[in-house]
Amino acid sequence: MKQQEVFRALADPTRRAILKRLQKGALSAGGIGALFDITGASLSHHFGVLKAADLVRTERRGRSIVYSLNTSVMEDLTRMVLDLIPATHRHGEDQ
Repeated sequence: MKQQEVFRALADPTRRAILKRLQKGALSAGGIGALFDITGASLSHHFGVLKAADLVRTERRGRSIVYSLNTSVMEDLTRMVLDLIPATHRHGEDQ
C-alpha cells in the first residue's frame, strides 16, 4: 500500500464522496461526473489521485471507463489504523 498517496487521496472531501458512491457499485466516469458539480478536468484530476493511491480500479467498456472501489487497499488501511489503537480501546474495555 502506498500510504502517502492513500492519505493524500482521502484528505479531499470530493474524493471521499467518490469512494463513498463507489461502495454502491461500479460506475462510469460520466456517471460519476453527473453526480458532482465540478469540471471534467477537476474530475479527471481526482480520478488520477485515486488511481495513484490504488483506491480505485478501472475497466474500459467500449468507449467508457468504469471505476470500482479497490477494497483490498481500504482493508489494508483499516488494519494499519487499528494496529495503532491499543487492543483495550478496540474492545471497549477500560484501562
